[in-house]
Amino acid sequence: MCESMDDVTQAVLAKNDGLAAGLRDELARRRVTVVNLLSSPGSGKTELLGRVLALAVERCIPVAALTADLATENDAHRLARSGAPVKQLLTDGLCHLEARQLTGHVQGWLPAETAVLFVENVGNLVCPAAYDLGESLRIVLMAVTEGEDKPLKYPTAFGSAHLVVLTKTDLAEPAGFDEAAFTAHVQRVNPGVEVVRSCARDGGGVATVLERVLAARDGGPVHRPPLAPHPHRHEHAPQAPGLAAGRVS
Repeated sequence: MCESMDDVTQAVLAKNDGLAAGLRDELARRRVTVVNLLSSPGSGKTELLGRVLALAVERCIPVAALTADLATENDAHRLARSGAPVKQLLTDGLCHLEARQLTGHVQGWLPAETAVLFVENVGNLVCPAAYDLGESLRIVLMAVTEGEDKPLKYPTAFGSAHLVVLTKTDLAEPAGFDEAAFTAHVQRVNPGVEVVRSCARDGGGVATVLERVLAARDGGPVHRPPLAPHPHRHEHAPQAPGLAAGRVS
């Protein structure tokens, strides 16, 4: 009997979930917190991550980053300026990362002292949202230039986020961005998730993002999204003050 495309897809995702669970267990033993960053191309994800890494290095927090793209090592070169260990992961045309791709890099490259590993996923809000990478925290970023209705267009990505970051807020007025509508749309697909406002140009929001990551690393309660990437494995306590329901920072 021929398998349907849906059957094949579910089998692929199930295999990935198994690998992600094993990777999550291994990283927990090593006390490494993994942060999966998702966004569309051009959201300012790399610039913001570079500033977060630089701030962590300045504070002597042992961080590292894997950055994924279909081609070129441009983003790895940019992120390396932060002083943190960085490695480029080329997907050779694949539009998302999978747990199997991370496993080899974690085992063969990740510095032993790493406390937080940031994974910059391929610029895409569709496929990456379906793949668990063994992360402790999933952050979805969106620029004000992308339109306030994007959370409704990509509910899987926004609905699986532990934290949402609104980028390029300095362009909100010239872009005619309706932030109130955006916040309402986010809360519709992911009730209670915190939205952090950021502007990498002047550093706004960078410290807040790092603080939220470190709180998760230290065992603080983390928002539970309705489409959690690993709902069967990770229970969360009630919200902490810094991650209050529906908060906009």
